[in-house]
Formats: sequence, C-alpha cells, structure tokens
Amino acid sequence: MLFNSFHFLFFFPISVTAYFLTPYRYRWALLLVASFYFYAAWKVEFLPLILASTIITYFMAIRMNAASSASVRRGYLIVSLCANLGILFIFKYFNFFNDSLQSVLSQVNVLYSMPRFELLLPLGISFYTFSLLSYSIDVYRGDMKPERHLGIFSLYVSFFPKILAGPIERASRLIPQFYEKNTFDYERMTGGLKLMLWGFFKKLVIADRLSIYVSKVYDHPADYQGLPIIMATYFFAFQIYCDFSGYSDIAVGAAQITGHKLMDNFKQPYFSRSIQEFWQRWHISLSTWLRDYLYIPLGGNRVSSQRWYFNILIVFLLCGLWHGSSWTFIVWSILHGFYLIFSRLTGTIRARITALTSIERYPSIQKYMRVAITFHLVAFAWIFFRANTISDACLLIHNMVQIDTGNLHINVALGNYELAIAFLSIGIMECIHFIQSRQPLRNLFARQPEWIRWSLYYSAIFYVINFGMFKNPNQFIYIQF
Repeated sequence: MLFNSFHFLFFFPISVTAYFLTPYRYRWALLLVASFYFYAAWKVEFLPLILASTIITYFMAIRMNAASSASVRRGYLIVSLCANLGILFIFKYFNFFNDSLQSVLSQVNVLYSMPRFELLLPLGISFYTFSLLSYSIDVYRGDMKPERHLGIFSLYVSFFPKILAGPIERASRLIPQFYEKNTFDYERMTGGLKLMLWGFFKKLVIADRLSIYVSKVYDHPADYQGLPIIMATYFFAFQIYCDFSGYSDIAVGAAQITGHKLMDNFKQPYFSRSIQEFWQRWHISLSTWLRDYLYIPLGGNRVSSQRWYFNILIVFLLCGLWHGSSWTFIVWSILHGFYLIFSRLTGTIRARITALTSIERYPSIQKYMRVAITFHLVAFAWIFFRANTISDACLLIHNMVQIDTGNLHINVALGNYELAIAFLSIGIMECIHFIQSRQPLRNLFARQPEWIRWSLYYSAIFYVINFGMFKNPNQFIYIQF
C-alpha cells in the first residue's frame, strides 16, 4: 500500500480510530495487524519473508543475551547477521554479482553459466533488514536488552509508517514507545496532519510533476542536448528530495498521530555548506547507521590519512550497494566519497585562497558560495544515481555541455503552465525551508492569529488538491530500495 493511494485514504483514519478505541493492552496487536495488512496489500507472498527475518532475529537475540561466553554470543550474532544479509543478498544482489562475474570471466574466455534468479524485490527490504541488523548488534554490544515480547518486536520491524522507506529506527528508541499508554491528543493529531500535508505537497505537487520532465530526458539521453539536460538534472535534485523527504514527513506525521515519534530524516540538505554537512542532513537515519555500525568500528577518523580514505570509500561503497544492485549507485556513492577525500586534501589550499581573496570578510557571501558549490556537486552526482546505465550518464554529461544558443527550448515534457506550477512550488518550498532554518515553523504559526493559520491550512489543502498529480500516482523512489 502506498501513502499516495486512495487505499491509504481509507486505511489510515480507520486504523487510527480503531487504535484509540481499543483498550491499551491490545493496541500493540491492532497496530501489528494493521502493519501486516499495510505490507500485505502490496504482495502478501512476501509477508512470510519479513516474518522469518523477524523470528530469527528475535530468538538469536534472546540466545545471545543468555550466552555464557563471548564466543557463543558472537556465534548467535553471526547466525542472525548471516540470515538477514543472506536473504537480502539473494533477493537484491545475487543477479548483480552473478552478471558482473559472468561479464568479467567472459573477458578471459572462462565459461560461466550460473542462471539468474527471476525474483521480485520485496518492498522495503533494505530498510527493515538494517533495522534488524542494528538491533542484533546493539544486543550483542550490550547497548540494550533483547525484547522478549515477540508481538512488540514484530511491531518494531513492521510498523506501517516506516516499513517501506524508513526512517531506519533504532530498537532502543522505538520499542519503549509501544509500551507507553497514549491518549488522544488534539494538538498532536493536528501537528501530525500538518506534517503529512507538507509531505503530500512535496510528493504530489513537486516530485511527481518534475518526474515527467526528468523521465523524458533521462530515459532518452541521446535525444537531448544542453539546456533540457541541465534542467532535468536540477529537477531531479528536487524530485528525489521531495519524493523521499515527502515520504518521511508522511511517515513521521502518521506515527505522531498515534503517539509514536520517529526520527527526522532530513534537515534542509540543500542548504549544506559542505558534502560532510550534506550527509548530516540527508537521509539521516542511514548516514547515522553507517557511522555507528561501520565507520566508527573501522576506526573513523582516528586513524592515519590513508586508512581514513579507505574507511570513507568502504562506507560509501556500502551506501551505494544499499541503494541498489547497479553500478550507477556505486559510482554515485563513490563520487561522494571522493568529494570528502578531495575536501580533506585541499583544505589547506582552500584556506589560503580564502585568505588571499579576503572573502572571509564577507561571511554571508562565503556561506552562499559554499552552499551553491555543494549543491552543484550533489546535483552532478545525482546524474549517475538517476541514469539507467553508466553509459547513459556519460552521454548525458557529454550532451549537457553541447549548448545550442540558437535553441534554448526547455518545454520538453511540461508546458509553460506546468513549468510555472513547478517553479512556483519549488519557490514556496524553499521559502519555507529558509524560514525553518531560522526558527521552528510551529513557533511562527503559534504567534499568528487563528484566522491567518486556518487560511494557510485551507490554502495548502486547496493547492495540493488542485495541483497534485493524482492520475496514475508514482511509486515513492526509495520504496524500491
């Protein structure tokens, strides 16, 4: 079931109403059934898969906690990790590595004929697998006790707001919330609905509209040159942000209505002044997961420079593979790794240039320059993320600089009216982001008269209903990961 489907329009209010009408001691069961239904509404055949991962992790954690020696604990951890990573590998990565190996061996005339597995990728498998991995590691480290209530633990894994595209919540943060007795709270409900409306605005009005333009150009890279490719690249930067952060807003808002708090996954990432800051603001649940469970165990930055370069590249390699079994994702992620390495290598030089040009006297100009440079580095890397193949990405980059000054036509897939709506909506979003960067929006709204607040709410609803792309709704991009 997708958030932007009419199915969800009926499912969500019925589930919330039933939740608050259900006695406290049975609410976990109702949420669990609702979450299983939410997931099974896509493909019921994959429900046993998530159940198997959940049960294996549950019992291994309990055994791990009861183990008498470190080696036995480590053995249970390995079983849990191998089971979850094995399922992920078979469904998501087997064909990629199998095809890559076949391609390499064919170059040296070695016969290799392992057949492909024609398997449908379960939605959200990377998200719930990483949740299970972090839980197992936390129990092994002693950072938390294993959850002994199988129903509550299953709810942690399958909680419907986050199951398909995160955030990747930590068990130590979410599981205790399922034991809290939540009463209906009007302010909390309206706050959640506002956040969901904001998410639908970003997804339906901006992301789904821009996707028409982006798909037209990126799916036919040989047909376009110059400005249309540049426009499509900028548009994709906003499309993927609005698509993914829109999902996160809806998820956080939906959970908030029932009294559960999910972590914020985005903090105006395109206002970042460096690539390092970008990853502190973009997909925060994944970047912090990679930091805590891979980067720091590898030594983090408390190692030699050469080892630090290795750590960065390993972390971003895994980041790329997490997104998908394609070389385009690997190139995209490694490019971000090289950005960070280049930034460290040139730090001294850039500081001297800044001092020589005296630009440090103008901190505002320096800040906006850094934001602009960071955004364009990120946008360039998005080319590889969105392109269907590496060769398509290279063709797009080549054709991008072939600008015909006599033909600056940009109406590729959207007419003037649709382009105007797209630019206006992006402008509205960025203005709100600018305000949010200075003060919480809820504080600003609280100071306004009631008639102004409600006028803005109704205007937002009207805007989404009238300009949202409701025909043939697009699947959220990150659900496929």
